[in-house]
Formats: sequence, structure tokens, C-alpha cells
Amino acid sequence: MLQVQNIEKYYGSKNNVTKALNRVSFDVADGEFLVIMGASGSGKTTLLNCISTIDTVSAGKILMDGEDVAGLSEDALAKFRRERLGFVFQDFNLLDTLTVEENIGLALSLNHADAQTVQNRVREVAEKLGITEILSKFPYQVSGGQKQRTACARAIVAGQSLLLADEPTGALDSKASKNLLEIISTMNRDMRTTILMVTHDAYSASYAGRVLFLKDGRVFNELLRGDRGRSVFYHEILDVLAALGGDVSDVL
Repeated sequence: MLQVQNIEKYYGSKNNVTKALNRVSFDVADGEFLVIMGASGSGKTTLLNCISTIDTVSAGKILMDGEDVAGLSEDALAKFRRERLGFVFQDFNLLDTLTVEENIGLALSLNHADAQTVQNRVREVAEKLGITEILSKFPYQVSGGQKQRTACARAIVAGQSLLLADEPTGALDSKASKNLLEIISTMNRDMRTTILMVTHDAYSASYAGRVLFLKDGRVFNELLRGDRGRSVFYHEILDVLAALGGDVSDVL
């Protein structure tokens, strides 16, 4: 689905250039759950911004289903973001003036889907994520966990092929974090949603099938979970994080 080919990203002027990404390459298969990890300044958020088309690469290519996103016009790029990419943020970014149902269906409405199609699709996704009973409520009337599920439903309701999550558990307590990770795992396992998540947290990363580690803008290491349990995978992730900087606390 996604191919990142030798991408580089530079910031600054000729006399003061910072190389945020240095020939980074990897693929993401359809239905995969991939996590990007690294210490602060490793390039992980820059990488996610480039993939999400929030930022552009200085060199290299990012292909979605074989299409180079850098070659898209402004209108095509906006359409690409609406129809192909879903986003889950730390603070959910729900609109308090809209009901849960309206928040979830917003992307479909922006794509000019008819009212019946929007309603049917919203209810289908809401049922899978267990939030049909709150569709008529406003975000400020529901719990944090229900807001999480609403944000996830919104991210995939229009049939988006790739879900991008940037530190989605960063502002949550341990119980809420676990609930969100279980939701994301369910979306990946049962709904075949392809997920690319950036996190600094080894516990969150242990839910993925593969973890890619960045250091100084380069791919440092990669771990595949395979058939191993999440606890074993978690400790393997900690070992790599320790090797990344010599101090796991710098990354956790």
C-alpha cells in the first residue's frame, strides 16, 4: 500500500541546514500495523508529516498504491487526504457543536455523499466500535473512552485506506491508553485497517506487528513481532530503545 523510497528532508538555509530525514526507506503492506519509534529529534514526527502530506520531502518518493503523492495538484491532494488518510490525534479534535454522528460523518459530507449513505455508513462503523447508543449526543456529553472511539470511527468512515496516529496515547492515563490501543488493534485485526502509528512508548508499540526505529533521521533497527506474545515483544522493544541512546528513559 505505502512505499517510502529514500526520502530526505532538510530544514534551514544554505549556511545552517538540518537533515531531519536521511534516505529513509520502508514499505507498509495492506492491513499491517506498523509503529515508528525514536528519541526526540530522531525524525519520526517529520516522517509522519511527510507521509500525511502535511510536509513535503526534499528528495525521494512516497507512493500510495503506486501513486507519487508529491505529483498531486492542490485539489487532488485535498481529495487524497479526505478519501485515503484517516487521522487520530492526542486530543481527538472533535467538534463540540456537532453530535457524535455528525462528527463521524463529516468526511463523508465533505465528499458530497447523500444523507442516507452518510447515515448508513456512520451507523455501520459505530456499531463495530460499540458507540451506536451515543450517536445523538455531543462530545462534551460522553466519556473520554467514547470520544476515543468516535475519533477512530471518524478516521475510517469514508473508507480511508491508511490510518495515521501521532502519539495517540500521549495525553491519556494508563487505563484510557490501554482502551485506545485495544480499539486500534481491533480496527487492525477485525476491520483490516492499515495503521501507521508514531509513539515514544514501548507499551503502545508492543501492540503492533512491526516496529521501525529511527535514530538521527535514519532507520536504526526493525523488529517483527511474529507469533511472540506482546509481553515478550515489549521487552525486545525496550532492549532496542536502550541501544538507541544508551538510556531508555530518554525515549520513554
